[in-house]
Amino acid sequence: MDRPLRRTTLRDQIKDRLVQRILDGTYGPGDRIVESQVATEFGTSQAPVREALRELEALRFVETRPHRGARVREVTTQELGQIYPVRAALEEVAGRAAAARMSGEQLSALADELAGMRQAAEAQNLHAQLLHDVRFHEIIVEASGNQVLVDVWRSLRVEARTLISVIRADSDLRMIAEMHRPVREALQTRHPDPAGTEMRGHIEFFGSLVTRRPDDHH
Repeated sequence: MDRPLRRTTLRDQIKDRLVQRILDGTYGPGDRIVESQVATEFGTSQAPVREALRELEALRFVETRPHRGARVREVTTQELGQIYPVRAALEEVAGRAAAARMSGEQLSALADELAGMRQAAEAQNLHAQLLHDVRFHEIIVEASGNQVLVDVWRSLRVEARTLISVIRADSDLRMIAEMHRPVREALQTRHPDPAGTEMRGHIEFFGSLVTRRPDDHH
């Protein structure tokens, strides 16, 4: 039972390292990621590398074609621009439903994620802030009690999109952290209208940050 656990961890480590390289530009759009080279570098077989690449394809960081291997995908502003209105609508529904249903424990969990975001912003730790940010939203979506909503929200691959969006918009991490405070306060009122409105406005604001920027930087 012990081996699959180690292998899963290895796959996740490889995935995280590859994401880091895509984001810092080590692998540019269109660059090929060669399974055998990555396996040699990590001193592992190709199986966990293949699994990591499959996950990155599901997150739409890479695309694979038969006999051509995996290449880094260009994520366009247009694509992100199409995601945000959908996410804003879903999170409005989630906020409205969650407001009436949130337990004290869930509200406290939101406060913990907000504190985590602030700490990460102080340390300029983008990855840690992202994890707290995504978890903050996930708690609210789960609190809606609507499993269809949860599944559709997860299918948007919010974690990957949020990361790409923050980097694309070159955002101020402290500002992003503080923008989650009114969302929590609205949910604390237990009223669906302010909670839904706050959630939608929050996501639409980030959508506007991302889509106002050009695809290229020249």
